[in-house]
Amino acid sequence: MSDSQVEGAASTSGLGSRKRRWTELLAGRVKRQMYSPGTEQKLQESAVHLLRRHLNLNDLLLEVEGAPRKTLCLNQLIDPEACTNLSSSLIGSALRDQASRLGVPVAVLSSRLVASSITQICVSDGEPSHRVLLSAEQRKKLSSLLEVAQYLLAHSMFSRFSLCQELWEVQGSLLLEVVWQLHIQNVVSFQELLESHADMQATVAWLFRNLCLLCEEMEASPYNDIASAMLSDLVQMFVLRGFQKNSDLRRNVEPEQMGQLAFVVLQRMLIFALEALAAGMQDGSPQHKVVKCWFGVFCGHTYDRMISTDSPKRFFSHTLTQVLTHKPVLRVSDAVQMQKEWSFAKTHPLLTGLYRRLFTMLSPEELVGHLQEVLETHEVNWQHVLSCVSTLVICLPEAQQLVKDWVARLLARAFENCDLDSMVTAFLVVRQAALEGPSVFPSYADWFQASFGSSRGSHCCSKKTLVFLFKFLSDLVPFEAPRYMQAHILHPPLVPSKYRSLLTDYVTLAKTRLADLKVSLENMGLYEDLSSARDVTEPHSQAHQDVEKAIAVFEHTGRIPSAVMEASIFRRPYYTAHFLPALLTPRVLPKTPDPRAALIESLRRADKIPLSLYSAYCQACSTAEEKKPESAAPGMKVEAVCAEGPLGPLAAALRELRAAMTDPTQYDVVAARVAVVSERLGAALGRAEEDGSSGGSQIQLSVLTPGLEQQEREVADLLLTCFCQNLIVASSFASPDRQGPWASRLVMAMCGRRLLPVVLTRLCQLLRHQGPSLSASHVLGLAALVVHLAESRSVLPEVRVGLPAPAEGLSVAEFFSSLLTFRTSETSLFCLKFCTAVISYSLCKYSSLSRDTLCSCLSPALVKKFQFIILRLFPEARDPLCPEDTADPPWRPLCRPSADWQQAALCLWKQRTFQELLKEKEFHLTYRDWLRLELEIQPEVDCLSDTERWDFQQWAIHEYFLPKPSAAGGCDGDLQVACAVLVDVLIDFRQSSRSYNYSENSDLVLSGCPGNRDIFSRLQEMAAGLERGPGAPRSRSPPQGHFLFGVFRRRLQALASGWDVAARLRRQRELLVYKWILLGLPPSIVVGRPQAGQPAAPDCTEFFHLVNSELRNFSHGSALTHDLTVHFFRGLLSACSQSGDPSLTADLVLTACQTECPLVLTSALLWWPRLEPELRSRWRRCLQGPLPQELQRLWEAQRFGRSCLLPDTASPAPGPAWLSAAALYFEIQRAGKDSVKSQLERLGCQGEELLVFLFFFSLMGLLSSHLTPHGRPRQAVDTPKALDICAEILGCLEKRRVSWLVLFQLTETGGGLGHVLLRLAPDQYVRLLPFAFYSLLSYFDEDALTREDAFLHVAVDMYLKLIRLFVAGETSALSTVASRSRERRGQGDPVGLITEARRFLLRSIPRCPKESFSNVAELLATSADCDPDVRAALLSRQQAGPDADLYREPRLF
Repeated sequence: MSDSQVEGAASTSGLGSRKRRWTELLAGRVKRQMYSPGTEQKLQESAVHLLRRHLNLNDLLLEVEGAPRKTLCLNQLIDPEACTNLSSSLIGSALRDQASRLGVPVAVLSSRLVASSITQICVSDGEPSHRVLLSAEQRKKLSSLLEVAQYLLAHSMFSRFSLCQELWEVQGSLLLEVVWQLHIQNVVSFQELLESHADMQATVAWLFRNLCLLCEEMEASPYNDIASAMLSDLVQMFVLRGFQKNSDLRRNVEPEQMGQLAFVVLQRMLIFALEALAAGMQDGSPQHKVVKCWFGVFCGHTYDRMISTDSPKRFFSHTLTQVLTHKPVLRVSDAVQMQKEWSFAKTHPLLTGLYRRLFTMLSPEELVGHLQEVLETHEVNWQHVLSCVSTLVICLPEAQQLVKDWVARLLARAFENCDLDSMVTAFLVVRQAALEGPSVFPSYADWFQASFGSSRGSHCCSKKTLVFLFKFLSDLVPFEAPRYMQAHILHPPLVPSKYRSLLTDYVTLAKTRLADLKVSLENMGLYEDLSSARDVTEPHSQAHQDVEKAIAVFEHTGRIPSAVMEASIFRRPYYTAHFLPALLTPRVLPKTPDPRAALIESLRRADKIPLSLYSAYCQACSTAEEKKPESAAPGMKVEAVCAEGPLGPLAAALRELRAAMTDPTQYDVVAARVAVVSERLGAALGRAEEDGSSGGSQIQLSVLTPGLEQQEREVADLLLTCFCQNLIVASSFASPDRQGPWASRLVMAMCGRRLLPVVLTRLCQLLRHQGPSLSASHVLGLAALVVHLAESRSVLPEVRVGLPAPAEGLSVAEFFSSLLTFRTSETSLFCLKFCTAVISYSLCKYSSLSRDTLCSCLSPALVKKFQFIILRLFPEARDPLCPEDTADPPWRPLCRPSADWQQAALCLWKQRTFQELLKEKEFHLTYRDWLRLELEIQPEVDCLSDTERWDFQQWAIHEYFLPKPSAAGGCDGDLQVACAVLVDVLIDFRQSSRSYNYSENSDLVLSGCPGNRDIFSRLQEMAAGLERGPGAPRSRSPPQGHFLFGVFRRRLQALASGWDVAARLRRQRELLVYKWILLGLPPSIVVGRPQAGQPAAPDCTEFFHLVNSELRNFSHGSALTHDLTVHFFRGLLSACSQSGDPSLTADLVLTACQTECPLVLTSALLWWPRLEPELRSRWRRCLQGPLPQELQRLWEAQRFGRSCLLPDTASPAPGPAWLSAAALYFEIQRAGKDSVKSQLERLGCQGEELLVFLFFFSLMGLLSSHLTPHGRPRQAVDTPKALDICAEILGCLEKRRVSWLVLFQLTETGGGLGHVLLRLAPDQYVRLLPFAFYSLLSYFDEDALTREDAFLHVAVDMYLKLIRLFVAGETSALSTVASRSRERRGQGDPVGLITEARRFLLRSIPRCPKESFSNVAELLATSADCDPDVRAALLSRQQAGPDADLYREPRLF
């Protein structure tokens, strides 16, 4: 109030009620006090105390100021609008004046004034108890206030301590942002403010409450950047002060107050978060917001400014310790029971996120060491420890091996000291890591078997260690999951035999526990995986999975799976109660039997399905057929409804992954999202994804008819679509090398044992069968997927596919390359796109890596296909590249909607890095590779015209590959080498299933293959060029052989030898291709050209060798096929036309045939009626003379054979006798006579040798009738007729007393009959002579036993060989024929024949003369175990006295 107002008031009122001014009061007080040295100090303290009371400071200042006048009012200090025109110096001057009037320090007054203003700002927008942030208006006012405070502070007119004291007085109204603003504006620091409070507990409580409010408010606040900066600054200060290097809170010294306070606040926030997690807070709740925000402060960028100190690292280590040891109430038994619920995907995302952030500050080695130290020195929370292990192996691949090593050390220490704690830790850690799948850690079953299944295990050291192990395993039994006990039982530890009881006791205990849990080993699935710790699948559910697997195995092998056969014997309860009902589920049977129906039929034939069950199945299928129209629609509807359920969570997890991958630096976040995807894939596939590693097995796929169930296809499509979309999104803002690891991690999640076959099958459907219809984004995405799968090929199993495929398994990279074909123009263009995308992605993705690494990530086959297609489609690519062509890999242009694929392919072709890559040997497109790819082209649907294709093939052969050095895949300019390679590739292609007309219900038929005719035409052109080339004219040097036979010889040597069915079929198929090639090339190749100036025969050695060694064994009877025979004689005529003496040349060749290759002559006799007209016509037209002598001999032999069947006198038989005998036999076959006895009698005495040869040919005919009962009519007769012919010839021989036993003792040595006859019959026929011998048993003249001493030796030898044939299975073909016709007992059935032969020998041996046993000892020495009875009879008769024959009873009947 003013002085005049006070005086006026006093005059109108009494003295006692007069109000005195503030100055009067102070003046009077001063007058009454005596001055002393401490009076002034006391007065100031009293004034300060008075000012700090809860008074209205503004009113007090107004009263001090007196009457209103044009001077500064201190109330304007906190009014930004009023003081905008006021300078800080003016405000300071006013405060100094007022402090002087009050007699108090100006610093105290200004501090109190600022504190009061701050309070008014905080409460101006309402009650601040639930806020920590200022509004915009409050922030504006505070900013003006702080400017004044900074001026006052700079001019020593402000007390920080006083301000702190004032603020703590009003802490209930104080907002945290005000404190932060004071700190960053350097008015009062955090540390000053916090240390000024005497009650540390109250300070901690205030900080904790405000930090929680800040975390809760941050997410929804419009001032998120301010809130984040506040939290970051606070946390940095707490970490820096609370975890200083020399600070050790565990020591007994008194810690620094600020450090202790910071430590306690951080500890309290962590405990609050962990307790909230344990309580199961809901998403979106205040607690959830606080925990999420607080865990976010552990991001590495929060501590960027503290990188030079170790405080963050100590803070992170301490936090990890606190998490692992928080409330250790769970026992080990609880952990054993519950740890399957603590996998990475099932752990709360906030906790796994905290782990990932803590891992960033510590190396993998430090983390594993820290885990080990905590477990050794603290009581731990097992849930947190094991979930930390899961996060560790998921997010840090480097830690996986460290964990394995740690477990190995734990086991070693456990067995060394019988340390139970180490044993418990090792098992819990291994089981937890194995829960995360095979791509992260080996399965538990594999680890257990590797650790304890061999003698190298630590448990084998002594009995003590064995007892320790089994005591530990026994203690686990009441608590662990059935899967672990099943793994222990089926993969037991290796135990010495003397301690076997320890194992049996444990197995008994475990089986008892499994029985209590109603889990039976007998009811385990046939293909059930023991590596998973998840719940045991119900038997009926597992049975359906077993059926699917068994059908797949049966489809690819054609045999009942061994697991099914074993189950039908050793696991009968599961087989009959679960497997068969699942297999025999009633359904509408397909018109053409599918693999399921074929498996059922095979099991029925093997008596593995009870008749009653099979009948019920057939009846139910018939009922299903009748109800098909009504039941079809509901079934599909149910499947559709079921398909929707599991895909929702998987799709959500994939969307979260896409959101996380936008930041390539957050590897741990990507890994976490992929782990969630992997977990949800199990539910999406209908059952838990196996944890077992798939690296040791093979994947069976059908390329021609890849099939998936609806659920599997939907899951695969969802994954592949997500991958493609993610790749396009990622490529829009970063090149492949800067996209982070999301693609690799997601691909590894696809590599589980259950999912990988599904993904590969779907890729097979897309790439091989739907490739041309894929969009550009699909092509790019699938190309990147293929690259990453190939990158992981070292840990993936091989792929074994159905037709078409090589016999061996393929790597994943080779499998994808095999899916790309060039058959049509559409598939060729798709291959161009896909190869361009794959190579471009690889070059961009691995651009910073070494050349070796890049080569290892690219499939050589795919790179070769790219070279092939670009050279084929683009003539400009065939030109040499310019040095300046250094374009970048065209990945980014391919990602554009209007991508030009052809231009991109050419750009990639010209790219320098790619051209440098092509210099690597493994990426060379060799001449052989080019031929293989060109052979796949179907000319009628080729994108090149016939002329363009001819031009390209001519350029490729003669201009590109022929002059190229062999080291680069060329032919070194050698046309003969080019021809040889072409023949080799052509043979391989003709034998591959791609060159066969294939269908599910037809045989393989060798036919004209699309693409063959063009390439074969090039071979014919090159072969003709060789004939006309510089080496073609006749020379005086001896011939060096034709390249074609060299190729044949080399390939035949590489084939496996043997007479089993498989080896015979492979060799026969090979020879069919040889014959096809031989007939397509000039016949001069067969015979060769005569040498100049020498009257020598053309060199036919190689052809003769091919006939004698190979073609003979696949001829029917004693002749080659007609086409091959005609080809030889055309070659002979061609050679004669180039000879100076054609007749001599022909005679020399045919004479050589008599000794070196008689099969050519017998073939000519067989086909003579069709061969003779062409021979005579060509000879007359070209050579103009009579037929040569040897050709005339063939005509005479054929005339002799025909005349023998006429009623007139037969023509004389030309020599040699075997040639006439062959002609006669072929005429008998052609005539089809039932009896030739009369014709044989007219042969006269000169026909005895001829009869022996004729008997040989009839024996071959008899065997041929057995082996080829439906053979060609001109070459075979039925078995009874063939047997009758043999019998009549045999009777004629015996009648004339001509020895025929030599035919059953043929050898190559000595130049006798064997030298010729063994070259006239296939080896199989020669080995089956014992069968023919005893087929004629009923026609033998028993007087021959006494007439010929060699008969018994031959009979015993034939009997022993017949038994060997039967044991070796070579009589199986004969058995098949015999089963169709049994008109003659013992003649068609090998078993019956052996029985009759045995009786014959046992009956005949006692009657044989002593001389017959002279050579029997040799047979007995080599065949001791064939037949004991026959052996005993022979030995008994051989050891009989010399007069034993005198006392034999005469045979009267």
